[in-house]
Amino acid sequence: MNKIKGFIKSQPVLAIAFAAAVVTMFIIAPDKEYAGYINRTVLIELAALMAAVAGFRSIGIFDHVTGFILRHTGNIRRLGIVMVLICFFSAMLVTNDVALITFVPLTLLIYGRISDEKSRIMTIVLETVAANMGSMLTPVGNPQNLYLYDEYGLTASVFIKTMLPAGAAGLVCVLLLTFLLPKTPCEAPESKDIHVSGVKGCAYGAMFVLCLLTVFRIVPDLICLAGSLAIVLLFDWKLLKKVDYALLATFVCFFVFVGNIARIDEVSSFFSGILEGRELLISAALSQVISNVPAAVMLAGFTDNGAKLMLGADLGGLGTVIASLASLISFQFYRQAEGAKTGRYMLVFTVINFGLLAVLLGFELIIGNI
Repeated sequence: MNKIKGFIKSQPVLAIAFAAAVVTMFIIAPDKEYAGYINRTVLIELAALMAAVAGFRSIGIFDHVTGFILRHTGNIRRLGIVMVLICFFSAMLVTNDVALITFVPLTLLIYGRISDEKSRIMTIVLETVAANMGSMLTPVGNPQNLYLYDEYGLTASVFIKTMLPAGAAGLVCVLLLTFLLPKTPCEAPESKDIHVSGVKGCAYGAMFVLCLLTVFRIVPDLICLAGSLAIVLLFDWKLLKKVDYALLATFVCFFVFVGNIARIDEVSSFFSGILEGRELLISAALSQVISNVPAAVMLAGFTDNGAKLMLGADLGGLGTVIASLASLISFQFYRQAEGAKTGRYMLVFTVINFGLLAVLLGFELIIGNI
């Protein structure tokens, strides 16, 4: 029993997804149609992408780039701007989760030398928002984009046209908020001699490119799987341990849940009815309760407008701390830091996130995307 409680506490989204899948299996008994629920391509792309990013981290590329940039900061406001931009643009390629896993601990390390708790909280909150905003601008930026892009067969032009206005507006808003940070002088951590393996860097770069080619449907998914597995086994098999298998399992559970729900006529008619023309608002609202990844997967079976659904799920990552798993990652890092004031953090996080959610949804209303 204690192990079950521990599992639920450590993986709440997976636990909920598993329970939901099991419940629907009593309504729709397992049959041959279950095999059609699973989107194999998305699972392969996610696993390969996570392994490639783990490879980059293992050879110190992120430390090297970040150290170089931080040596050119001189005060807290400039530091905040730099970290916001790093999180925004890195999330486009390595996902919002990985961007925050990489850079929030670094921010906490830097603030270990700065006695300014208000600025520490503000910087981490703005980094989190920036990562969520940046990740919406590429198909590989977050799991729901990867899934919906493949599920609906979206083109690059449709994707950019849908996501770029809100993403760019979000970046402007976050940069404006950095002016709330003071100009107090600060120092970056002392630079270290970091040796980056050129051979491994090229190998992991090739794996990352292979992932992108698969996302854009240029390379078959099985080629991506075989190529990525060969690179990992050849250069560092321990990267297999860095793959977030809980996230992959969560997707499988939601595939089963959504597949079964879609076969229940009454439920299918209900969701199809309320989603029609409201994809953006419904997905953003549902994300506040169950987070945007499961919300996107759950609603995908009930609308043909994948672009609006994706935009809503991505904007829905703003709001509550559970609206995006990336936001939970930042909160967990901060909560464990020395001198953390979780109450103040939640207040700042909630005000900024709901404020930006309202602004960006209003922006979409003005430009006619809702």
